[in-house]
Amino acid sequence: MISLHTSPLAQPGTGDAGGMNVYVVETARRMAQRGVQVEIFTRATSSDLPPVAELAPGVLVRHITAGPYGGLGKEDLPGQLCAFTAGVLRDEARHEPGWYDVVHSHYWLSGQVGWLVRDRWGVPLVHTAHTLAKVKNASLADGDRPEPLVRVVGEEQVAAEADRLVTSTQAEADDLVAAYGADPERIRTIAPGVDLRTFTPARDREAARAALGVPAGAVTLAFVGRIQPLKAPDVLLRAAAVMLARDPGLRERLAVLVVGGPSGTGLAEPESLVSLARELGIADVVRFLPPRAGAELAEVYRAADVVAVPSHSESFGLVALEAQACGTPVVAAAVGGLPTAVAHERSGLLVDDHDPGRWADALGRVVLDQAERQRLAAGAVEHAAMFSWERTADALLATYAEARRAQVGGAAGVAV
Repeated sequence: MISLHTSPLAQPGTGDAGGMNVYVVETARRMAQRGVQVEIFTRATSSDLPPVAELAPGVLVRHITAGPYGGLGKEDLPGQLCAFTAGVLRDEARHEPGWYDVVHSHYWLSGQVGWLVRDRWGVPLVHTAHTLAKVKNASLADGDRPEPLVRVVGEEQVAAEADRLVTSTQAEADDLVAAYGADPERIRTIAPGVDLRTFTPARDREAARAALGVPAGAVTLAFVGRIQPLKAPDVLLRAAAVMLARDPGLRERLAVLVVGGPSGTGLAEPESLVSLARELGIADVVRFLPPRAGAELAEVYRAADVVAVPSHSESFGLVALEAQACGTPVVAAAVGGLPTAVAHERSGLLVDDHDPGRWADALGRVVLDQAERQRLAAGAVEHAAMFSWERTADALLATYAEARRAQVGGAAGVAV
């Protein structure tokens, strides 16, 4: 696997680490459990990192030096593609020929590297975009910067070159065909999963709240993710302000949790969300918590009455799945893969726009009506149970095998 711009060892929820990191880690682990050796190439961001680290039994992370160790944003990384590719090729040269059977690249930068090493090693390239520039640029948040032309062109090249393109939803597959001219015969739609052993319903919701310092009986709204315009955490704050304006008495029992760190264009104004809470007059009910993972993240979901996912663009939305697996309904924007991740009116609610009033309506419907919340909570657990990383890994392995068979068949045809 190639994950150039973000390490699978990084903490999701800040910087460039997010759902893609979770995807790489969880699928790699499941593949290793099935006897497949996995090596993940990523860019070294510190001189303290070892050349090779074990992520899990059967999964190695290889740190490739390409450019300065720190201070490079994604916009600077195209200039390091040659150095990174050279490092990957050098590592492979230490092995016997045919060491790797398939390359799976994640995000367009990795796809550029994957395209080159695929040709050098004579193995198939499977690519997962995770997000698409043309889709993001079509639904930018106010004040957000569009993705650059170099990324658009890079994605077009990878879409044309990859032996298989893996998408999370049919909507993403349709975007690849319509916006990038991808061959639908080479696209395989495989839904991401959720760790159903870690993310489980709360036995004691109040205990989860107590662990976070949330008052017993509080009406609790939560946002989990990177703090950037694309993820639109401001929509939750604005909706909470509307809820308080409609019912001032709610202030005594409302708690809004924002879990994550600045990322992407959000780094330009890392305190913007804190300032917005003050401007809206709701700073007293908003708590900002650092990113967390695993059992600690599950406790956040269990503590909440509802989790908001108001993104302007989202290829899938792993946060929505994790929250639902914990028995917490989700209110999400009806964009990208979220209509797949959230079953509207069964495991949560989908909102067609980002109007704070409409979000206040949807959030209020879930948290202020106990019977409705319980109905959606039961549906949330049921819906999340349909997704697992085991199923995702098995489908990916089948796609790898298919790509290898097609490559061997094609080579045999040429030889004849």
